[in-house]
Amino acid sequence: KRGDHIGQSGLEKQYENYLRGTKGEEILMRDVHGRIKGKYNDGANDVAPIPGKNLTLSLDMELQAYGEKLMQGKMGSIVAIEPETGEILAMVSAPSFDPELLVGRQRSANYATLAADTTKPLFNRPVMAQYPPGSTFKLVQALIMQQENIFDRNTLFPCKNGYYYTKTRKLGCHHHKSPIDLPTSIETSCNAYYCYGLRRMFDERLDKYGSIQGAYNVWRDYVFDMGFGDELGIDYPGEKGGVVYRSQTYDKIYGKRGWKSATIISIAIGQGELLSTPLQIANLAALIANKGYYYTPHLVKKVGDDLVDKTYRTPHKVDIDEKYFDVAIEGMHRVVKKGTARYGKIPGIEFCGKTGTAQNPHGEDHSIFMAFAPKDNPKIAISVYVENSGFGATWAVPIASLMIEKYLNREIDPSRLQIEKNMMEKSF
Repeated sequence: KRGDHIGQSGLEKQYENYLRGTKGEEILMRDVHGRIKGKYNDGANDVAPIPGKNLTLSLDMELQAYGEKLMQGKMGSIVAIEPETGEILAMVSAPSFDPELLVGRQRSANYATLAADTTKPLFNRPVMAQYPPGSTFKLVQALIMQQENIFDRNTLFPCKNGYYYTKTRKLGCHHHKSPIDLPTSIETSCNAYYCYGLRRMFDERLDKYGSIQGAYNVWRDYVFDMGFGDELGIDYPGEKGGVVYRSQTYDKIYGKRGWKSATIISIAIGQGELLSTPLQIANLAALIANKGYYYTPHLVKKVGDDLVDKTYRTPHKVDIDEKYFDVAIEGMHRVVKKGTARYGKIPGIEFCGKTGTAQNPHGEDHSIFMAFAPKDNPKIAISVYVENSGFGATWAVPIASLMIEKYLNREIDPSRLQIEKNMMEKSF
């Protein structure tokens, strides 16, 4: 009713019905002059108010504050999840703003200023920003292709600084040894490996799938099963899904017989007609850490004394055998040990990760890193996006590794304090 306070955004909006409680009712008697003479029927018809319920959040306050310091002067996000529960440990959107600005007489003017800011501080990047997943998506490809017997851990593919998808056109790759097997393709982030896999599945297995449309539909179902395409269902308003085209969309663009793997080859490496959110990439890290299942990410642990809704306590098992996750984990461990994320090594902690670089047509590419730690019995899964900052290993890797170390050890090793200082002071 007029004059009531309501939750207008965030968790206060999501859990409005629980937080509000129920109003009471008191029936009073008045005389002819309007003076209260007591309760009607001795209060027998009164209704007692029911207070709203408190929320217990999953956020680790120290980790959240630390993440916000690391992301000062940057645009991007950090999402950290506890794999065994799906509880969100940190959710940082940068740049942010002081919530005090939206309280008091100047709130309308302050809101207009924030809304006009070109860095979009009101835009909640962890759940609303959509980027190409980049090389992090190669892990999705590795899992699908193994499950579908397109390749296995020992399959070798060549890479001569890229993949020729026509006689004259090449999708480039950086220099590394050739040919390579599957774990090495993850370690080196080889583009050609996954292009060969896509061609095998879409163009060369007509006996199994019948057509490229049939193969693509099978592939797309796996992608959705792993948490992409649709919203994950976080208990927070405004979540966006991703973008994964239907085969009918390609039919409409190119004609039913007018497309093949070469036409859409960019999706092999997480580019092209693919978009995902930082939350979805952190969830992918949790899925791999759990070797085949994830819990819907959520911010609330308890409503009053009650556990959060069972939707958030029911594991989502994907249709991929556990043994194939072991290969992905091996490759991710190599990425940190001697691959593109070696700059993020943490003394005493073995962890697994995958760098990525999301192409950005409006400027410098976005730096991406996803990881989970420790390697055995993981306690944290994380994704970090730093916009317009170039290669994934440069900024996203050290920020993620500092977050992991802070959560597991509660402090940063003295040998890494200079890295921490660099990350906190760097401004884009």
